Amino acid sequence: MKRNESSENYLETILLLSKSHPVVRSVDIAEELGFKKSSVSVAMKNLRESEHIVVSKEGFITLTESGREIAEMIYERHELLSQWLTSLGVPPEIASEDACRIEHDLSPESFEALKKHIHS
Repeated sequence: MKRNESSENYLETILLLSKSHPVVRSVDIAEELGFKKSSVSVAMKNLRESEHIVVSKEGFITLTESGREIAEMIYERHELLSQWLTSLGVPPEIASEDACRIEHDLSPESFEALKKHIHS
């Protein structure tokens, strides 16, 4: 599975669920995202084939090193962009939604420049 917004969102969701759940299963991801379990199953198959996740025989989903790197990168972008937009006066819910759209398309160079500017 080549990296795209959908796969990045799934990886980020797995990361966040792993922080609040003892184990992560497809049903947890489906509930969190409001998707059908069949759609999540197809995505998990693709993420498994691209070696971004491992699924145990019990159905527990774990991020691989590459999956964790992508998830953490997207999560960092989401958090920074959400906080920045909120500090500009954007309501938190809208800031989070906008950050979710921006986080996938922003180049690494622009993100680093933005991060440097915000933290200076």
